[in-house]
Amino acid sequence: MSLRHRPTRRDQRGITTAEYAVGTAAGAGLAGLLFKLLTGGFGDQLLKTLFDHVLGLLGIG
Repeated sequence: MSLRHRPTRRDQRGITTAEYAVGTAAGAGLAGLLFKLLTGGFGDQLLKTLFDHVLGLLGIG
């Protein structure tokens, strides 16, 4: 095999950094969305229903 047909190896360290940045941004966005949902009226009702259901399963509520 000649050197011309040999695949070149590229430095991919920057790709890893970009993947971390995208993952961090997605995680922050999801956390913000969950915070908004759970601190509003919908979140209060959802948590109350979930809590009452768990207490019912345990035979306490």
